[in-house]
Amino acid sequence: MTESDTRITFRYLSEPDMIAAGVTDMPRCVDAMEETLRLVDIGDYRMGGPEGNSHGSMVTFPAASPHEGMPLDGAHRRFMAMPAYLGGSFRTAGCKWYGSNLANREKGLPRSILMFTLTDKDTGAPLAYMSANLLSAYRTGAVPGVGARHLARQDARSVGIVAPGVMNRTSLEAFVAVRPHLDTLRVSGRSRGGIDGFVEWVRASYPQFTSITVVDTPEEAVRGMDIVSIAPTTPAGSANYVRIERDWFAPGALVVLPADIMLDEDLLHGARHVADFRGLYEAWQEELPAPAHEYVGLHGMYLLDRIREGKVPAEALENLPSIMSGDSPGRTADDEVFLYSVGGMPVEDVAWGTIVYRNAVEKGIGVSLPLWDSPALA
Repeated sequence: MTESDTRITFRYLSEPDMIAAGVTDMPRCVDAMEETLRLVDIGDYRMGGPEGNSHGSMVTFPAASPHEGMPLDGAHRRFMAMPAYLGGSFRTAGCKWYGSNLANREKGLPRSILMFTLTDKDTGAPLAYMSANLLSAYRTGAVPGVGARHLARQDARSVGIVAPGVMNRTSLEAFVAVRPHLDTLRVSGRSRGGIDGFVEWVRASYPQFTSITVVDTPEEAVRGMDIVSIAPTTPAGSANYVRIERDWFAPGALVVLPADIMLDEDLLHGARHVADFRGLYEAWQEELPAPAHEYVGLHGMYLLDRIREGKVPAEALENLPSIMSGDSPGRTADDEVFLYSVGGMPVEDVAWGTIVYRNAVEKGIGVSLPLWDSPALA
């Protein structure tokens, strides 16, 4: 074997490089997430954990420590590694690494700072090391778009947004990508500055929204809307989660839930409940103490806890990939209300990261960096 055979380089992609390579192309990202969920449905993927369905491995910190310099517990303070392999047209592996700390915002930084390493599926050699805040934001928003494509009414015109942060910005982009006739928006949030910035962005980016109303409460934001997205940032524990009620939602509404919630009994028994991928929530339930919803407040965890308690049957939590494949029925009536849990999976980072990387290679974007000409130890 010659030195040229063993030489490894990889492509570094900064955030501006990622933008130039198309990371913010939401219509294409929605299509990529649809392909990803179809591959998950047939099993052509692996994530962490014994069943290959784990969200990742998390490092958390104690409330107090005798060790100088150790980080201490705080709101959304953690580190996490999220590895995965995805087959199909991707056939790559990768791992997203992020540190999260709500106090970052006091420094003008995002809550989470993320990087993604894309690797060759056979050798493990790095293909790219890329800025991943936008990568993660767009793949996260695109999964609600896949849900809207398959679950929202075809004639949907209105959107209700609770918590107009990054997650709901990209979700709205995805909703527009799959339901281009949307024209009415209601928004509620905690920060007037955040609300005003969101509304200004919508007016500049999507002038099709001819009616935009800012309201005071989550209930006002979602009542009567065709598509709803509720995404507040809250501490763990059901006492902190937003509580939603059946009579808030119009007949036929799609309620997208990428954050922590509680719901009333009428909504538990009076709606259809769909997970982006049920296996993800089942893995979380195995990893966490019971009740798991107290630690991961996503809607899918709430349903699995109620299933474990015998409050609802096991089939109450449906699987979006099964609906997409036709193995399970989609919308069967115009007045069905869907609650759609969005948990986020490492395979989604691999999918969108692979597409953006291939765009970067084709367009010559980024910096090629050497790992070695030949390894010092082999």
